[in-house]
Amino acid sequence: MVAEFQKSTMYLEQSEGVESGDLQKNFDDDGREKRTGTLVTASAHIITAVIGSGVLSLAWAIAQLGWVAGPAVLLAFSFITYFTSTLLADCYRSPAPHSTNRNYTYMNVVSSHLGGVKVQLCGLAQYSNLIGITIGYTITASISMVAVKRSNCFHKHGHHASCSVSNYPFMIIFAAIQIVLSQIPNFHKLSWLSILAALMSFAYSTIGLGLSVATVAGVGHHVKTSLTGVTVGMDVSGTEKVWRCFQAIGDIAFAYAYSTVLIEIQDTLRSHPPENKVMKKASLVGVSTTTLFYMLCGVMGYAAFGNKAPGNFLTGFGFYEPFWLIDFANVCIAIHLIGAYQVFSQPIYSFVEGGCQQRWPDNKFITYEHALSIPCCGVYNINLLRLVWRTTYVVVTALIAMIFPFFNDFLGLLGAASFYPLTVYFPIEMHIAQKKIPKYSFTWIWLKILSWTCLIVSLVAAAGSIQGLAQDIKTYKPFNTQ
Repeated sequence: MVAEFQKSTMYLEQSEGVESGDLQKNFDDDGREKRTGTLVTASAHIITAVIGSGVLSLAWAIAQLGWVAGPAVLLAFSFITYFTSTLLADCYRSPAPHSTNRNYTYMNVVSSHLGGVKVQLCGLAQYSNLIGITIGYTITASISMVAVKRSNCFHKHGHHASCSVSNYPFMIIFAAIQIVLSQIPNFHKLSWLSILAALMSFAYSTIGLGLSVATVAGVGHHVKTSLTGVTVGMDVSGTEKVWRCFQAIGDIAFAYAYSTVLIEIQDTLRSHPPENKVMKKASLVGVSTTTLFYMLCGVMGYAAFGNKAPGNFLTGFGFYEPFWLIDFANVCIAIHLIGAYQVFSQPIYSFVEGGCQQRWPDNKFITYEHALSIPCCGVYNINLLRLVWRTTYVVVTALIAMIFPFFNDFLGLLGAASFYPLTVYFPIEMHIAQKKIPKYSFTWIWLKILSWTCLIVSLVAAAGSIQGLAQDIKTYKPFNTQ
């Protein structure tokens, strides 16, 4: 990384007609283009990454855990996520938070602070999780698009009509949109899309919350709720209760995870004020905003539907009317997932493209930017590697989503495998190494206790995901409609 910085500055110093003042104005201390990210843009990236359509499934999760454990688990994971994100933010620069050496990716951070085989393990966990998320988002977005057509059908033909609609055309539409948006070069150019996606997440979360409140306040409303959630012997069997609780804990834990893209988001921030301080504030804004919406939607959703809460009360038709509002909410979900797909896919794009540029620096197919004049938009640079590679990636993820439409269970399993190392283990271990915390000291012991506790949670969630996956495979019918 130091060599890259020296190479960049040598090139800049040798450039004819470029004065030092211009260099300072247009480039950062590492020789890269001036970063312009702020607290607002970083917060938008975080909210886009964290608040997924899963916010609308939290009523189901709280229904499994009950009034006591459900909100308690939500608050516990919000604290853990924020705490470990602050540790990770301090590792962006190494060896100390205010050093000159930057780390551009999560793998760079682990390499600088821990090294060894842990770098490869980090890459495996991070990129497998990111790929899984993009496939899962393709499925989830298509479900929201289908829900619009089904909502109109139910309104026209009644709530008991079959209204079967295929997901596959909508997956193709989603993929076509992503092919275009994937030509956005990097995170630095993605701020407008993240802000739009964050606004969409607020919109559909607010709609879900409003419909829940309206249902609770309705005349004659009465549903069964309890302190411990669904009742054994009446709602579920004892075994099913255990598996559902495992799945619910996993859903809540992974709904908060955004560590996979935290360093990439932090790398968009301007140098002053210090990036770690801005990132900590952005994490506080993002996690607290997320927790507020999660708590309101989960608690009010459970109050509205009780122990029979659907998996998602917008796409799962907990509500049918007003149908136009349901339609609008599902459109917001689809738009949000379009932006979220880009937030999670950019590190994958950067990893492959950076590796190719490093290995074949003189290949024009990889490095050359072709200027294309677009009417009303100005000049846009097209890179052939970026065009071919990113298009291929989007097409492949869409095909996998079509072949395995129950991939969300695989996603839960991938999340279980990546939550512990990426959100908890690596941030804690790097903090211990960075601060040189003595072994067996009080701080060392409680950090290790937190780490091991989260490992147990990940294993429990993984078991729940495997059980759900086994159930889905039993009833799987390829290419069927909903």
